[in-house]
Amino acid sequence: MKIVSLLPSATEIICGIGLRDQLVGVTHECDYPEDVEGLPVVTRSRIPKGLPSNEIDAIVRGQLETDSALYSLEAEVLASLSPDLIVTQSLCDVCAVSADEVTSVACQLPGNTNVINLEPTCLSDVLETILVVGDAAERSVEAQAYFDSLTQRVEAVVQRTKHIGHDLRPKVAILEWLEPLFDGGHWYPELIEMAGGTPCFGHPNKPSCSRSWEDLIAAQPDVILVSLCGFNLERTAKDIPLLASRPGFSNLPAAQNGQTYMVDGNCYFSRPGPRLVDSLEILANLLHPEVHFLPKGVPSAMKWSAEA
Repeated sequence: MKIVSLLPSATEIICGIGLRDQLVGVTHECDYPEDVEGLPVVTRSRIPKGLPSNEIDAIVRGQLETDSALYSLEAEVLASLSPDLIVTQSLCDVCAVSADEVTSVACQLPGNTNVINLEPTCLSDVLETILVVGDAAERSVEAQAYFDSLTQRVEAVVQRTKHIGHDLRPKVAILEWLEPLFDGGHWYPELIEMAGGTPCFGHPNKPSCSRSWEDLIAAQPDVILVSLCGFNLERTAKDIPLLASRPGFSNLPAAQNGQTYMVDGNCYFSRPGPRLVDSLEILANLLHPEVHFLPKGVPSAMKWSAEA
């Protein structure tokens, strides 16, 4: 079976259940595991690289308002691969090629190309997508084993958190964008609670929302975690001064107590794949290091300070 992934998270799932050799095409953003680099790329972005965050936001808003695509398929490349299975999503128009375009192109391919759409809105949904991909790729046994191993790690965190008193659970704000501010929706509030915190923002199973600076001041978070969607640590470090320079930031409990952190959102929190379990473990260790250990190979969140 020849498989094309139109999502970085799907690429991780496909490889996680042992199907790397059957993966024939990926997106321009697929970067994990490392051995997928060099595979034919079947998508491209219409957002120029290197723009400031506010300009990226303006382009995204403008294109969404006019129903213009942020990503597009390289239809000729895709056709040349003759895939049997295409894995895509219809959850977020900002994150991938539109589902309608994928379906339209797939209908023109020779043979019977199967297209599956992944739409996870919480952690359990993300894990369930492993089983969906496994069934579609005829690797149900391997997918179930992978699902079970990840589920056991999640349950281990949940069980340890049960012993943490509610008065010891800090208020946590996870920010997915800084100019303008966006909170983390979907699985973010759930991850915070599982890790032993109290979410300041976000609606479980609902998309991320734009927030005013006054919202953050009113929330008075004890911990701020900056996890910028699509950005690595280097770019995140460049953007954090946008947050710290705002009036009133230094008076927030998180700033007063040196509890402002950053993570690679591109690899972890904003990518709804297997490493969302790593994200839970990173957050749990950040909030309660005396209770939650970090498994080998999982990085800790990086503390940020204006003096660094």
